Amino acid sequence: MTKRAQSREPSVAVIDIGSNSVRLVVYEALARSLVTVFNEKALCGLGREVQTTGLLAPDAVAKALTALKRFRALIRVMRVGRVYAIATAACRDAKNGPDFIAEAERICNVQIEILSGPREAKLSALGVISGVHKPNGIVGDLGGGSLELIDVRGNAVRKGVTLPLGSLALQDVSQRSLKRAEKIAHDALSAALPLKAAKGRTFYAVGGTWRALARIHIIQSGYSLKVMHGYSIPAADALRFARRLRLLASTDQLADIEVVADARRPLLAYAALVLEQIILVARPKTIVFSTYGVREGLLYEQLPAAERAKDGLICAAQNLNNLLSRSARHAEELIGWTDRFWRIARLKETPEERRLRHAACLMSDVGWRVHPDHRGEQTLAMITNGNFGDVTHQDRAFMALSVFYRYAGFSEQNEPPPQVRELVTPAMDERARLLGAAFRVAHLISAARPGVLPATHFRMSGRKLMLVFEHRLVDLVADRVGSRFKQMARMVGRAGTIVRR
Repeated sequence: MTKRAQSREPSVAVIDIGSNSVRLVVYEALARSLVTVFNEKALCGLGREVQTTGLLAPDAVAKALTALKRFRALIRVMRVGRVYAIATAACRDAKNGPDFIAEAERICNVQIEILSGPREAKLSALGVISGVHKPNGIVGDLGGGSLELIDVRGNAVRKGVTLPLGSLALQDVSQRSLKRAEKIAHDALSAALPLKAAKGRTFYAVGGTWRALARIHIIQSGYSLKVMHGYSIPAADALRFARRLRLLASTDQLADIEVVADARRPLLAYAALVLEQIILVARPKTIVFSTYGVREGLLYEQLPAAERAKDGLICAAQNLNNLLSRSARHAEELIGWTDRFWRIARLKETPEERRLRHAACLMSDVGWRVHPDHRGEQTLAMITNGNFGDVTHQDRAFMALSVFYRYAGFSEQNEPPPQVRELVTPAMDERARLLGAAFRVAHLISAARPGVLPATHFRMSGRKLMLVFEHRLVDLVADRVGSRFKQMARMVGRAGTIVRR
């Protein structure tokens, strides 16, 4: 897709009226890889008293309606093409929920879908499917009013359940007693059918308060990559962390955690408590935090089946390629060029490794506008921190290192940051170095112009690896090209030579 065609696609927005927050998210277009252009939330606490009073609190309603007026004005200013609006547990459970929704629809001038529990669980699962590569486990979406649990395996979604264990709801019904809340959560989760199949699998934690827990864990553990989506913790570590947070809450030490919004801090202990009980009951292997949830699932559901079937990482890499590379077609040709090299050099590669190589090819030229002295570090930061899904933190680091080596080379003075290299295995770092070396050869030959790489070919003769130039390109051959190709060949245990045909 060309840049011009992309710009013509209408933007799309989701108004999400949750039990704790009311949020507006505007996306560049309805696409397999969503690009957020605006994201704002107001922590209104609509579900603060629903469990005990059955009503949305008047001050929370007023705050939410004020936020919705601003959101509608923003939608007009931004000229959003299509608007979806949803409401969750607090609005479906409260007796005055229908009156609030009617006023909200009048303000927003859009129909608001009040999600049932099973519908909310399904959308959460679709969100995870859209943002996690081949998920296999239980999705748990913790909101202010409810917890949705649903089993996902690849693209298959089983029937989900909804439980009144949202942070606000649990705080309300337990009368702010963590001990009472623990029993309520344990009893409810022990009977939750999706958790019966969770042992040894992944638990995907969705929701703002669980993301706040992940943010605290990242900071306290000194983890190098400050990316929430895909952040993974062994379940045993997550259990210890959740228990420690509960202890801090009982001694009022959570009030000073500045990385969490003031309105969310009192809820951290309840979110930690629910996570603790899930781990004890379900015994998952790993906890993975997902920033993809109901909103992304709602939009993923709107896509044609052929679009849903696409690889989200490859789509994100194609978007970056179209926007930032000197030639989008050259990056596509680079995929074929490295395919031929891997085949001729008889390099073993799994389908997952091939997928990452292809994505890295698409992003190999995104830093060309940066000053040459800083291209390596800047592109490394761009890729490791990129706002896209369908990729693990380890895979982000591999792709980033590949492009870093393409720009920075392999001298001791230009080593990548150790906090990024420590995210990959030594074997992955070696593959990244080889791919970076291939990029250095390819971009030097072609100057990132299309039509050049398809006219070069690889041959093997014994231990000799040859790069063959068609006659019309022989003037592109130079000593620098030869030395880079020899360096690349040495990495696969071959002697490299240039051949003019």
